[in-house]
Amino acid sequence: MTRLFVIDASGYLYRSYFAIRGMTNPQGESTNSLYGFIRSYQKLLKDFEATHVVAVFDGPQNAASRLAIYPAYKAHRESMPPDLRPQIEWAKTFCQLAGIPHLSETGVEADDTMGSIAVWAAAHNIETYLCSSDKDLAQLVGGSIKLLNTFKENQILDSQGVEATYGVPPEKIIDFLSMMGDSSDNVPGVSGFGPKTVADLLKIHGSLDNLLANPDLLTGKKRDQLIAEREHALLSRQLVTLNTAVIVPQDLSQYALQAPTLPELKAFYHQMGFNSLLKELKNDDHQTLTFDYQLIDTSEALDELIQLLAQQKQIAIDVETTSIKPLQANLVGIGFGFQAGQAWYVPLNGPIPREHVMEKIAPLLENPHIGFFGHNLKYDYHVLKNLGISLRNICFDTIIASFLLNAHSRQHSLEILALELFGKVLTPISALIGKGKQEISMADVPLRQIADYCCEDVDYSIRLKQHFEPQIKERGLGDLFQNLELPLIQVLAAMEETGIFLDPNVLFVFGKELAISLEALSQAIYNLAGESFNLNSPKQLASILYEKLQIPPPKKIATGYSTDAEVLEKLSHQYPIAKILLEYRSLEKLRSTYVETLPHEIHPHTGRIHCTFNQTGAATGRLSCQDPNLQNIPVRTTEGLKIREAFRPEKPGWNYLAADYSQIELRLLAHLSEDPTLLDAFQNNRDIHTHTASLIFDLPVSLVTKEHRHSAKAVNFGIIYGQQAFGLSQELHISVKEADRFIRTYFERYPSVKAFLEKCKDSARVTGKAVTMTGRERLIPEINSRNAQIRQAAERLAVNTPFQGTAADLIKMAMLKIQNEWKGLAKMILQIHDELVFEVPDEEVERLSQQVRHTMQNVMQLKIPLVVDIVIGKNWKEC
Repeated sequence: MTRLFVIDASGYLYRSYFAIRGMTNPQGESTNSLYGFIRSYQKLLKDFEATHVVAVFDGPQNAASRLAIYPAYKAHRESMPPDLRPQIEWAKTFCQLAGIPHLSETGVEADDTMGSIAVWAAAHNIETYLCSSDKDLAQLVGGSIKLLNTFKENQILDSQGVEATYGVPPEKIIDFLSMMGDSSDNVPGVSGFGPKTVADLLKIHGSLDNLLANPDLLTGKKRDQLIAEREHALLSRQLVTLNTAVIVPQDLSQYALQAPTLPELKAFYHQMGFNSLLKELKNDDHQTLTFDYQLIDTSEALDELIQLLAQQKQIAIDVETTSIKPLQANLVGIGFGFQAGQAWYVPLNGPIPREHVMEKIAPLLENPHIGFFGHNLKYDYHVLKNLGISLRNICFDTIIASFLLNAHSRQHSLEILALELFGKVLTPISALIGKGKQEISMADVPLRQIADYCCEDVDYSIRLKQHFEPQIKERGLGDLFQNLELPLIQVLAAMEETGIFLDPNVLFVFGKELAISLEALSQAIYNLAGESFNLNSPKQLASILYEKLQIPPPKKIATGYSTDAEVLEKLSHQYPIAKILLEYRSLEKLRSTYVETLPHEIHPHTGRIHCTFNQTGAATGRLSCQDPNLQNIPVRTTEGLKIREAFRPEKPGWNYLAADYSQIELRLLAHLSEDPTLLDAFQNNRDIHTHTASLIFDLPVSLVTKEHRHSAKAVNFGIIYGQQAFGLSQELHISVKEADRFIRTYFERYPSVKAFLEKCKDSARVTGKAVTMTGRERLIPEINSRNAQIRQAAERLAVNTPFQGTAADLIKMAMLKIQNEWKGLAKMILQIHDELVFEVPDEEVERLSQQVRHTMQNVMQLKIPLVVDIVIGKNWKEC
């Protein structure tokens, strides 16, 4: 028997809209509902190997017939979210491009069209699955018609299933809904008749008609209610009865899936920013691209290649190695290229002796007259440096170019960019080395296979450079790219190579202290809970808090009631168990993230930790740190400081020197807003938080308390991040009204600040971007979103980017200048946002302090002075 799947497209779209949040395309338009719809359809297709499908949408003026009967039908429903409407039209476009039959009948609700299809199909012995969670459709179930809820693990309801679920068989569903009513559609029903009551009555008395004809079958209030609301019941029956006479296609072939139109579907996915979907499509229409990928496996071929490459001005390179950690990686081979469609792979484990290959390629790579480029070239730089080869002339890096042009995007990998810009699915590395227990070393991959893989990467690095280079120029980002970001590669590589020394014994001792503290906190929680349970299980914790202890749950999520940090923070003011849980989680995170793992990050040969500094991680241009991330070790807690204590200079007679920009973002706010009161405070070196407190609370400076200063500090920094009254109230544990008064008073005292922040938002609305003082851009297309939540988040980005982005560039400029000008043994080892940390011998401390302070304070001239605080210590804690 042929199976026909009838999809409640409108229901799928609504469900996805509320299930998926904050998803937008490159134009800043919401795509959450559309994406959920496509994924739900794909799951259906995969799970049931469907060949005949129809997606049914509500038609225009779809409720007209029922509104004519009952003007209040669906009246209490909120109007459709403005950013959902276009997604419904896109869903229809998707159906058209993907070869999915779809229907949308004017004046007809989706349920009626679905019912009409089902009735026709059943009459023609076609097994029909109504794909919906709408109980109205249960009235149609029976014989070859079934209800399929793909959101409930593909729950399929036949007649018995309907009765087990609702308490009545399908033929009584209309009466069931007529009496019970439906709050979602504003179907009145009969007051006080709940689902269990109605199901029991229909089971005993047969039907609504029988009950209306014989109200004395009921007693007391139920009888009176039924008599009083007889018309409501009859009206409700009209509203819930599906119209199965809608004219629908009556030829099974019209419901058969068609082949998708791939080029248009790819373009659609690209427009929507659906890279994961794009990747899943075949590459068929790109197989016509010609390429010449060569494996160099003879000395003669190598000599010819070196001679050809030596004549080029710029060359793309890509190294293949045995590890993703560059300082532990052995070079397996290297790819070269200089024009799209052509690349060469030179193996170091092939027929040509390794020493001979190195002897030939080293002079080429060290030639300062040839510019080298690639994708994430810092990795290649490290690997070559391990072998004593210094890449002297880095002329381009496609990952940094992509980031500068599209900092708002998180996707800058070669695979994603090749997919987005050229529709090309690059060969994944897992195709060469496998995964998990079956994974092999890159050194064991057959030469021809690795050659094609590497050459493909080189080829698409060249194509990306050709794509990005003119855009960098057109958008005025050339100076930032060439004079800051590219030179910074070698500065960061030097920091990574130097690494930082960690004393594992300090962490071992601290780990024992943490274990004792965690055990004590666990026992305290168990005592308050009255039983032991798995503290790391959200499900068990929710059960203890909300069921056993009867604590009112503040927030519900898809899997039940939330126990996240935000929820526990709210509960902690009233319930001691929540406060202790927060303490426990904080310590457990420190233990698992740092105390247990950091010793395993120590390099076996250098005895130091070598983290990676990422130039393309944060949209504002800030550097991020990974493997391990040392930027997030807490600095304001006793436990965080104990972890920092484990980091110290490796040699005796050496120190740490930490140089930190003082209130850099507030100083930039003063400079950019030119607010006279704020400028005056910084020019006269006043404590800005005390100064702000005196203005907000209308007090002389001498009467400002710690609490006043704390509140003012929260406002000062909150303003930079676009914080509103609600956020400030949460942070300070005050009412929204009081927080709003703080913010209004702040803007009254600093009127030019308010004007500047509004100017930032207005500018972003017009240009679609925020710009820093150095010209760095962050595209914010979603600032004109129809979704208020997304739009407000975008406005916060528009406000914050000029400050945080400029601060990020300031410290990068200082790093570059210090690295180029410093002559001595001291080394820069860490950057934590506005702070630089150096490892320095005793005899160089004074000289380095002076040079670092002078460089950082004078790297850019502002209307107020830049101030740098310097601290010297024998470990990181002391800094």
